Amino acid sequence: MSASLAPEQRSSRRWAIAGGLVGLLLAVLLFAPASWLAHGLADASNGHLLLTETRGSVWSGSGVLVLTGGEGSRDASALPGRLEWTLRPQGLGLVLRLRQACCTNGELNLLVQPGANRLAISLPHQVPGDWLARLPAAWLGGLGTPWNTLQLNGSVRLSAQDFRLERVGGRWTQTGRLDLDLVNLGSRLSTLAPLGSYRLSLVGGQAAGQSLLQLSTLDGALLLNGQGSLGGGKARFLGDATAAPGREAALNNLLNIIGRREGARSVISIG
Repeated sequence: MSASLAPEQRSSRRWAIAGGLVGLLLAVLLFAPASWLAHGLADASNGHLLLTETRGSVWSGSGVLVLTGGEGSRDASALPGRLEWTLRPQGLGLVLRLRQACCTNGELNLLVQPGANRLAISLPHQVPGDWLARLPAAWLGGLGTPWNTLQLNGSVRLSAQDFRLERVGGRWTQTGRLDLDLVNLGSRLSTLAPLGSYRLSLVGGQAAGQSLLQLSTLDGALLLNGQGSLGGGKARFLGDATAAPGREAALNNLLNIIGRREGARSVISIG
């Protein structure tokens, strides 16, 4: 039988094991695959926003951004090109830098602050009136009905003001404002092009953690207006669509499809 280890040897062995575990943990963190980021994005978006064909690591990589109708949906639409990112520590959080040749206004910086059972994402150093990204409106077809039926063309311009998302206990809440400008929209359901330009705003800080959802018309022959709320994974919206004077005949077919007809207007109801 071998002699028992001396106290000094036992202590050295414990330190060696601890050092090996720390080294293994650092290796996992430093070389974590990009697919880990993809899994986190899919989970946070309930399967509506996917990162596919990933390359590299969590810290520096790229992938194809895909919009889908969620679990069980056959609809999917990918942005052209690849989304590139880097992730670096900053203070008590991380800075995620995003760039996509087709769509971002230079480099988009997100401040990520993880914590115990919580996650906060904010947009620092925003320039008022500046846009963050410009996306093809056709990308929205990936969400399924009714977007795949409308088959929109035009562009979607994203801007924000003091925008912050926080997830606590599996629920997202928003502060600040996020604007989606749908610019020069057209649809295969209408020969009139463009239909118009519109603003969809999401304003946080409302009661019970809800965000206010507002739709307004900037210009055009198709007039869209309405409001609702978003929170707890559920959206509620009530609005209407009408044709500008003299455009009723050209838009009649589209108005029959996008909502419930009540005379000259079409009622749009969600939730």
